[in-house]
Amino acid sequence: MIKNIFLSGLPCAGKTSLIKEIVKELQGKQGGFYTSEIKEKNKRIGFKIENFNGKSGVLAHVDFKSPYKISKYGINLKDLDEIGTDSVVNAMRESEFIVVDEIGKMELLSPQFKKVIWNALETDKKIIGTIKLKHDYFTAEIKKRKDTRIFELTKTNREEVKRKILKLLIENPS
Repeated sequence: MIKNIFLSGLPCAGKTSLIKEIVKELQGKQGGFYTSEIKEKNKRIGFKIENFNGKSGVLAHVDFKSPYKISKYGINLKDLDEIGTDSVVNAMRESEFIVVDEIGKMELLSPQFKKVIWNALETDKKIIGTIKLKHDYFTAEIKKRKDTRIFELTKTNREEVKRKILKLLIENPS
């Protein structure tokens, strides 16, 4: 049975907004986290991380001083773990659906995050999330799981992907 559903695709394909649309249509309690861009004067300067209880922080920022960097962004592992990782742990206990937006380069810098994601994949909970397009060992292991389905989102297949995901979730109730 497919219980882990991830969207992959190029930046700005609409992965996060589609996950939000799908989650709105689901009947059930969800937990987990979303990421979103921080913009200033129409220029991306970082990424915010937020859970379903309204707790938010900065995942990455151009002005953040950190030993962990991806491109021009300093990565804030403290907020990642205290908001993102902790919200996945709570969702494993309390929610029907776990939202993981996203499993990407920044998030994979946290060993704690990777461990919790793997533990979540092993539960009977449904996971809806986004995963980076380019392969690495960790994401390749997720993508080849028998209980996992990856949809590559493009600007032209959005409605088809949404329909297929909702059908999978409805036909495979917990």
